[in-house]
Amino acid sequence: MLPAPAVSSQYSRSTASCPPQRRGLPAWFDRSLAGLGLTITAPLFLWIAWRIRREGEGPIFFRQERIGRGGEPFICLKFRSMFPDAEARLSGLLHSDPALAEEYARYHKLQNDPRITPFGRFLRRTSLDELPQLLNVLRGDMALVGPRPLTAGEIPEYGELFTWYRSVRPGLTGLWQVSGRSKTTFSERVALDRRYFETRSPGLDLLLLLKTLVVVFSRRGAC
Repeated sequence: MLPAPAVSSQYSRSTASCPPQRRGLPAWFDRSLAGLGLTITAPLFLWIAWRIRREGEGPIFFRQERIGRGGEPFICLKFRSMFPDAEARLSGLLHSDPALAEEYARYHKLQNDPRITPFGRFLRRTSLDELPQLLNVLRGDMALVGPRPLTAGEIPEYGELFTWYRSVRPGLTGLWQVSGRSKTTFSERVALDRRYFETRSPGLDLLLLLKTLVVVFSRRGAC
């Protein structure tokens, strides 16, 4: 069990009223499926960890603070797919190349990101970099299906929809995953999240899980 992040959040103290709840898959279903997935993929976990370590120095996991249900922060896990000095590289790129800065502002990522390691590109194409988020689901930080987990810096761009966001757990997958993924702009992602909040149901969640498998195996929209 991973330790809870020792941080506090100003976002959990918001007095804004939550919208009417539309229920998705129950938490016990998410955790059961996540536990089964972790059991099945344990050998794959070990192989990926070995390959990342073999490629060079740096941690195996990428840890980043995201905002979860109730506005509470949590540590979101991924397999590390970038060089250890990725943040410094990004800062230099954005300052030296206006076109890349515009792309990053629009998509919150770069299509041909030079910060990604050779093995990291394989992890991104196959979506295996997100496999450790099953641990977040098992802990209860995330759901299998929901809105993409936000960073604190993205909240202002999310606008009034943040009231909806903080009423659910962010998801390992969602409408964004089956609607272009890296090819969608941030504003389009927000619109997809709004549609999810307004139509959320257990049936929709199951459909999105099945569609995610199709997208992942076809490698559509990954970067």
